[in-house]
Amino acid sequence: MSTSRILKWVSGGLEALLGIPVLGGTIVLSLVWTPLAIMLILHIVTLVITKKEGSGSITGSVLGIITSCIGWIPFVGMIMHIISAIILMVDAAKAEGNQAGS
Repeated sequence: MSTSRILKWVSGGLEALLGIPVLGGTIVLSLVWTPLAIMLILHIVTLVITKKEGSGSITGSVLGIITSCIGWIPFVGMIMHIISAIILMVDAAKAEGNQAGS
């Protein structure tokens, strides 16, 4: 499994965690928005490695970067975290399927 796929699964899982209505908001607020900064860095690293490896779509990482920037808005952030999680995990699953077929 490539590094970019692992990072997509990890960032997708963390986005899903932050997208859980009460839990995600509690995590972000109790840690003073630090998780959003950490996720921003993780999405940038994932984007750079995905481009470097040339393996798959960068849509999930770009959307994750946008989500990290606007994630502080209560309901918009929750919806964006969920959408980002879905897209990242679908990208990671597609990359696995393409790799297995080769």
